[in-house]
Amino acid sequence: MKILINNVTIADPQSPFHLQILSVYIEAGIIKQIGPDINEPADEIIDATNTFISPGFTDIFGNAADPGFEHNETLQSFANAAIAGGYTTVAILPNTNPVVDKKTTVSYIKNTAANLPVHVHPLGAVSKQIEGRELAEMYDMKSAGAIAFSDGIKPVQNAGLLLKALQYVKAFNGVIIQVPIDTSIGANGLMHEGITSTRLGLPGLPAMAEELVVARDIKLSRYTDAHIHFTGVSSPKSLEYINRAKEGGLKVTCSVTPYHLSFCDEDLTDYDTNLKVNPPLRSKDDMIALRHAVMNGLVDAIASHHLPHDWDSKTIEFEYAKEGMISLQTALASLITVLPDISPEQIAKLFAINPRKILSLPQRIIEVGAIAECTVWSKKDTTTLTTANNKSKSNNSPFMNKTLQGAIIAIINKNQFIKY
Repeated sequence: MKILINNVTIADPQSPFHLQILSVYIEAGIIKQIGPDINEPADEIIDATNTFISPGFTDIFGNAADPGFEHNETLQSFANAAIAGGYTTVAILPNTNPVVDKKTTVSYIKNTAANLPVHVHPLGAVSKQIEGRELAEMYDMKSAGAIAFSDGIKPVQNAGLLLKALQYVKAFNGVIIQVPIDTSIGANGLMHEGITSTRLGLPGLPAMAEELVVARDIKLSRYTDAHIHFTGVSSPKSLEYINRAKEGGLKVTCSVTPYHLSFCDEDLTDYDTNLKVNPPLRSKDDMIALRHAVMNGLVDAIASHHLPHDWDSKTIEFEYAKEGMISLQTALASLITVLPDISPEQIAKLFAINPRKILSLPQRIIEVGAIAECTVWSKKDTTTLTTANNKSKSNNSPFMNKTLQGAIIAIINKNQFIKY
């Protein structure tokens, strides 16, 4: 396929053409020309005035629910939602049935997703059956194609087990991805512990449950000299610990979710179950602190934490509703909406460059001769998620029918051009 993208601003600090308005010509999945005036014949020609082209977005933490929970999502529907969100590469959680804790399940995902327009990489479970008792078959999973290791939405509680896992992945420069939650603290908590939880009469989950695990796991990272990535970070104190670890030269990185930047505990006053997430939405001050951390570069990446649920799991009393929301399609737009001054360079780092570094994937660069894995996006256009244009099988999103600033225009990946 031949693709010509005219008048597009290149947003890629790795590229010699960074922030220049040029045309990009792609043929057979390779960037062939970049320049001011390209007149090559093409199968697809678009005028990309007032838009940006970056390396393809990469998500490091989303739940495809397949195998086992296909009523919520399938690999196909997950890929469709990812594409609509501008993603060309995704890493998916092991919280399936069967659990992704052995090479056969890794192989199933790799084989099933092989012909999808996005690159799908399984995260292998750290522990067998994600029970936190003994290590899973990490070497076999790595050999079969697991890109990193995580117990997903059931974070590793046992320090000794995590220590062994970190020692194990160090041998091949791997990474453990951890949602930092001590499940023994505020075990029955339904939302952030604070004034709002007291007013609403809901049991709280204190930020300390996160901060203790972050502090502990940083020490384990220091001891093993291995890479740990904290995702879903919601506490400013956690960010303080992570910043000190980075300054100390430790292999520690972090990501935040789009919804922790968009909402706080005060938004739960009408008991919207779509806002029931884990880690929970924190205070307004915490939310603002997370936004500052994104803007000043402390946060390495935006992770979608896409977690689809069926209607019955969310249309129920708040106490019994399942945690999580879908967020692939709205990730970029929700970020731009709350941080309108974020620069194109920062977006490229948060969505494309840094996630690939975390997962040790080869970088995609907007330069001549490079593989064309790109996302075209806009800060000027808007996004409105509806049941009609939602690509996920589930509809559990608080952004439904809300207009957000920013939009995905197209992706180029695997010699395909998909435009929105």
